[in-house]
Amino acid sequence: MNAELNTTIIVVSYLAASILFILGLQQMGKTETARRGIRLAEVGMFLAVIGTLLDHQIVSYHWIAIGIVVGSAIGTAMGLLIPMVKMPERIALSHAFGGLAVALVGVSEYLKHGVHIDQLTMAATGFEVFLGSLTFTGSLMAFGKLQGVLPGRPITWPLQNVMNMVGVVAAVAGVLFMINDPSQAVVFYAILGAGTVLGITLVLPIGGADMPVVICLLNAYAGLAASATGFALGNNVLIICGALDGGSGIILGLMMSKAMNRSFSNVLFGAVGGTTEAAPAAGAPGAGIPSSANVGTIEDAADVLSAARSVIIVPGYGMAVSQAQHAVRDLANALIANGAEVRYAIHPVAGRMPGHMNVLLAEANVPYDQLFDLDSINDDFASTDVAIVVGANDVVNPAAKTQTSSPIYGMPILAVDQARTAIVFKRSFNPGFAGIENELFTKSSTMMVLGDAKKSVASLTQAVKGGEVKHAA
Repeated sequence: MNAELNTTIIVVSYLAASILFILGLQQMGKTETARRGIRLAEVGMFLAVIGTLLDHQIVSYHWIAIGIVVGSAIGTAMGLLIPMVKMPERIALSHAFGGLAVALVGVSEYLKHGVHIDQLTMAATGFEVFLGSLTFTGSLMAFGKLQGVLPGRPITWPLQNVMNMVGVVAAVAGVLFMINDPSQAVVFYAILGAGTVLGITLVLPIGGADMPVVICLLNAYAGLAASATGFALGNNVLIICGALDGGSGIILGLMMSKAMNRSFSNVLFGAVGGTTEAAPAAGAPGAGIPSSANVGTIEDAADVLSAARSVIIVPGYGMAVSQAQHAVRDLANALIANGAEVRYAIHPVAGRMPGHMNVLLAEANVPYDQLFDLDSINDDFASTDVAIVVGANDVVNPAAKTQTSSPIYGMPILAVDQARTAIVFKRSFNPGFAGIENELFTKSSTMMVLGDAKKSVASLTQAVKGGEVKHAA
């Protein structure tokens, strides 16, 4: 192919890809257009790959072909075999793979150029390796916490914040040193090692309550690392794509922090999200029931819903764990068939990643026009007959409004406590990620239905339809 034509195709491909990434990101900002945004981004990535494969620096396609086959096989398996409820874990793994790839590209560039590397490329390569290795191990720690391989509570130690700050400053100083003297390979690999260790020590102290922000932050690290790779390789689409990814991750993280009424520094260094020593151990439904709690049966819940004309469903992480999204949709359809208005209230930090509940409900084919965010539906709880909570905890805890000593004080919550009646599906009275008791569970207007959410909701749907109730285990 003519060299000039080849260059033109690459430039056009990168330009089109960049435009599609921007449009895709914009479309993903709304629930009803999110699928279209994903498709636009997919086309953009395809064009970016095509443009990259035409680069004149490629000597042989053999290893690239092997990488495409292996990567496609792994990606296809992950897409087909990992259920939607495990989406946070899958995203954490994807971030880890991305971080590792970026770090390896940085090492390759340094080995390729050695002492002859220019200052701009050295700066980009240094930060690329640092952020890439940090993203790799940090994402693995996040995966471990999400999967339960590592404890979800904060893992802390003396002077942890001081040690982490010293590590970050030392790594940045190392990059600045390498810009002036790229021949010091020991310093370069020390930067790589510092990023690897910091990925572990920065994420371990963060508890489950802050995991949505951690996912955003890791996304930002991966994007910034990719952008640095673009500068090191002279690849414009990587620069643009990485900047979009990094910028959107930071913005989304700030939004998540605002939704929890916490700052980034609180998330990184506050160690919120542990479990209390007094918390009852997870076990059979009904363990540790407070004497003031109103525990009802499926039949009791069905009686309450039979007269309800307005219902708001609040999904939480418990819905994801029990994979109850399809059962919840069936219950909503049964209530609508009985003449009730049904809407879903989605808290920004419900679940383990931003948009977790939206993803699960979309997978269950819940209509987009039934989904409402906190700001647009919160004032409606006071005039709602029944609020149904499926596995949510901290995001509906009134302590956020009343207890100044609470770790979630000031966090905007869904006003379920203002509904005429609240029905809460939960396996036990165990606390949520923040490790505190929930006042909603012992409120006089709240009915607790204990047991597996999927089975309980399915039984309630049968009762609402007038069928024989199969009691949940």
